[in-house]
This record gives sequence, structure tokens and C-alpha cells, in this order.
Amino acid sequence: MTDAADLRRRTAELLAAHPPATTDRLEFLRARFDAGLAWVHFPQGLGGLDAPRSLQAVVDAELEGTGAPDNDPGRIGIGLGMAAPTILRFGTDEQKQRFLRPLWTGEEVWCQLFSEPGAGSDLAALATRAVREDGGEAGSGGDWIVDGQKVWTSSAHLARWAILIARTDPGVPKHRGISYFVCDMTDPGVEVRPLRQITGEAEFNEVFLTGVRIPDAHRLGEVGEGWKVAQTTLMNERVAIGGARIPREGGMIGVATADWRARPELRTHDLHQRLLKLWVEAEVARLTGERLRQQLTKGQPGPEGSGMKLAFARLAQEISGWEVEFLAEDGLTYDDWTMRRPDGVDFTGREAGYRYLRAKGNSIEGGTSEVLLNIVAERVLGLPPEPRTDKDVAWKDLPR
Repeated sequence: MTDAADLRRRTAELLAAHPPATTDRLEFLRARFDAGLAWVHFPQGLGGLDAPRSLQAVVDAELEGTGAPDNDPGRIGIGLGMAAPTILRFGTDEQKQRFLRPLWTGEEVWCQLFSEPGAGSDLAALATRAVREDGGEAGSGGDWIVDGQKVWTSSAHLARWAILIARTDPGVPKHRGISYFVCDMTDPGVEVRPLRQITGEAEFNEVFLTGVRIPDAHRLGEVGEGWKVAQTTLMNERVAIGGARIPREGGMIGVATADWRARPELRTHDLHQRLLKLWVEAEVARLTGERLRQQLTKGQPGPEGSGMKLAFARLAQEISGWEVEFLAEDGLTYDDWTMRRPDGVDFTGREAGYRYLRAKGNSIEGGTSEVLLNIVAERVLGLPPEPRTDKDVAWKDLPR
């Protein structure tokens, strides 16, 4: 059984064999993965040591301050937080060996082709079609031909691979007849167009798929069971968005309190009371996130992650609104409205105006707040589900 002492020894051996000061960044990351110190709870040979997830903090603490490079998690967050756990659970041995190492080292960026113009909150209503080229059965080796459109795709302009869900059987109810694929974003027929946002940037994209050929070997899970596979992705996505580990008074509440301390001339009693309330709520959310991560050490993420994502979205919007109001005219400044396609989102490194505008998307991305409220009500609190008249109707017969 791997314990903390063993992990410290392994980390010391890694640093001795690959001194960060003299080792190429990518070489160090590959060596860390091969040593099982990437994500210690993953299986041996896949970046881990079959150790408890909680012991990852031991490795991270040993590497902190040594100059060891990280894998730029902000840039590859979709791969780390969504694609990797899905591939680990549903992928074949060949898929795990092919995809997980370059995913973790950042050599290959991933994106998520889920939402569509007519299937955002109601994701199961998706219309992108995947048709078996030769009409053969699963496992026959035939390619799938995919046609459709996806939208709100973060990092599509950077991505080498995408996790994709498409409809493979329109003659069954919408939650069935969906299959899950890995799509090569460099293939012919994949077109990525920028979506300029209220921030001026095009962090999101729309993706058009026209006759895209995907080999059956790039299918995750069984044909028609893509919704089951997608649930693993979505639950991990919400944990990744709402459950990130931050220190006390970290993140956006840390920026707000720093503004408060730096600008005493702008303080009012009302703003002080509101800031105290937001600070307490942010701390409650942080501690709840710690409890959620402890639960994750014992298994797969559950619907509780939806509650964390809900809290994150609400707090980000309320804190950024407070900050703009506190800073008065300074809160309305904006450094650069130039159209650009960034590598990620920077909630704490830019000005208040950017945070205020970008936070508006938090209640949409990763599952709308309205949908997440339903999940919490039904799956966490056990309340009666809403009536669903389309539950047993074939997708092709649904009104559109």
C-alpha cells in the first residue's frame, strides 16, 4: 500500500533524476507521469499508483518551491477535469494508453463537443448525427460519419481532441440512442469559428462537423449508451468548475477584500455589510468544497457537485457586482476590448470590469443554474421530479 512516506521518497527520486533547474519542462512532466506522480489515484502505468486520491496533496507539497513545472492546468482543464476521468472509466486499454499521458502533460489540448444551438440546457435533445458508414454492428471496425453543429466550445481553437456525443439512433427516446466518441479536431470536415463574447474575447467557439469520419475504435462505451458515459463527464465538469481548491480568502473574494483594504476612501457601511456577508458565504462554499473533495476520495463524483457549481456561479456574479459598485467609476474601466482568442479565463488577474462581464457566463456554462437546481432538488434532496412528457417518445417524433 502506497503511503505518504513512500510518495515523498518517490518524489525525491524524481527530483534527483530530473532536477527542475536543468531538465526540459516537457521531459520533467513526462517523467512525473511515468513515475505515477501525476494523479496518484489513477492506476499504475497511467500516471498513478492506485493510491488514495487524498495523497496527491503530499506530492504537490513536496514539489512546491522546487521549481518543478506544472502542466498549466488552466489551459488543459477540460482534458484534466472531464476527458481524463471519462476515459479512465469507460475507455479501452488502448485508449487509456494513447490519450492519458499527452493529455496530462499538456501536449494535447482537449475540448468538449456537447452543447448545440437547439440542445443546451436540454442536452439530451441533441441533433448531431453519427451514422455507421458500412451499416455494420458495433465492433465491426467501420467508421462513423458525423454531421452537426456544436456551440459554446471552450478551447476548440487550441484543441487536438474533443469528447463528442452524437445521436446514433433517432428511433428511441432522446436519452437513449446517443453514443460517445473521441473526435480528432484536425480531421477534414471540422470547422471552428470564434464566438465573440461580452468581454470582447472569443474564448468560446462554434464547431461545424461535416462528414467527419471517426473510427469505431474512438468510441467510448457501448453504442447507444452515450448518455451514461456523458453523466460521468458532466459530474466531473461541475466539480472541476465549482470545487477547485483555493485557500481561505482566495479567488474572487480575495480580490474584493484586497480592494476594500486598499481604498478606504470608498468604504461605506452598506458596502461593508455586504462584503462581510459575501466573505462568509465564500468561506462556507470553500469548506463545502473541501468536504466534497474528501467524498471524492471514496468514489466517483455525484450530484452534489451541481450544488457546488451553483454556489460558485452565484458568488462569482455577486462578488464581481459588489466590486464594480465599490470601485465606482474605476470599476467601469476596461483594459482591452481587442478581439482575441485566449488560452483560458483569468478571474483574478484582470480588472473588475472584466470579472463582472465574464461572471455572467458562470450561470450558463457547465450546466445552467436552472437545470442544476432541478438536479439538486431531485437527486440530492429527493423531491418529486418534474413531469416529463417526452420521456418515452422517440427522438425523431419530438416537436422541433
